[in-house]
Amino acid sequence: MIAQATDCFAAHELRDVAPVERDDVALLVSRKSDDSLINACFDELPRFLEAGDLLVVNTSATLPAALPARVSGGGARVGGTELVLHLSTPVTEREWVVEFRTPDRFPAGAPQPGATVELPGGGSAEVLAPYLGSRRLHVARLSIDGPVERYLAAHGHPIRYRHSPDGLDIEAYQTVFSRHPGSAEMPSAARPFTAELVTELIARGVTFAPITLHCGVSSLEAGESPYPERYVVPAATARLVNAARWWGGRVIAVGTTVVRALETVADADGIVSAGAGLTSLVVEPERGVAAIHGLLTGWHEPESSHLRMLEAVAGADLLSRSYDAAHAAGYRFHEFGDSNLILR
Repeated sequence: MIAQATDCFAAHELRDVAPVERDDVALLVSRKSDDSLINACFDELPRFLEAGDLLVVNTSATLPAALPARVSGGGARVGGTELVLHLSTPVTEREWVVEFRTPDRFPAGAPQPGATVELPGGGSAEVLAPYLGSRRLHVARLSIDGPVERYLAAHGHPIRYRHSPDGLDIEAYQTVFSRHPGSAEMPSAARPFTAELVTELIARGVTFAPITLHCGVSSLEAGESPYPERYVVPAATARLVNAARWWGGRVIAVGTTVVRALETVADADGIVSAGAGLTSLVVEPERGVAAIHGLLTGWHEPESSHLRMLEAVAGADLLSRSYDAAHAAGYRFHEFGDSNLILR
């Protein structure tokens, strides 16, 4: 049986259209301690947290990382084809991991290595080679004027998939914690937070601590593992995580990106150290988690690699029941969808 926190959820308008307003979000709370599931609204989050709990948030800001492109030569099999180029992760200042999509947002076959891709404003990109043996990701060398961030601000738009709302500008893809530009896609677990909700949580004795992990493109193929991403766990955050564990508070990751960063710098006992660099860590049930006691996340498709991480936190049975309940109740999926709080 699924409990209901208040009349809030009953009045919540679950629908197929993704919510644009940040407070128009439903929340399913799943607790491993008693196997309970509770329907709520996101603004009821303070009811499920306690003084002394620590929420760790991702301060990465989203780049307008999608660019209109045309394949123009260099041995390309699809010369003249209109495409969309997604910038994902820098390899060097001018060499980036990229993904190609069709203008109507379907996956597109990448041009052959050596192909030149024309970009707006007189820019171009040369396709160099597949990235880490991937069929969909390649490394490309950019030829553009000025820094990449400034070029994207002038010519790019947010990465959108077929489920994404049309017409939203880059500000809709930021969270209240966005400070450090670098993500190809929004660290969306924190999107429902408002300044007012953060203030209420702090007033109730809940603490916040930042990490930064810059998300790459997330459209993983079947069987494809997450690839390396840039992260920073500050020394102050490491101290707060360790202190919260010492005083009996719960460390709750806001998003799978936070789990990846914290688990990268945690030892077997969950003690966290400061760290920065590239993380290749894949959190799966066989490994488990050591640093966190809970996870606030969105709803992911069945083929998503994120589900393996969620299973490591919740366990297979509770996770399966949560997703069955979410489907039955009409919870919305993807980056503009509803939320799931998993408490161990």
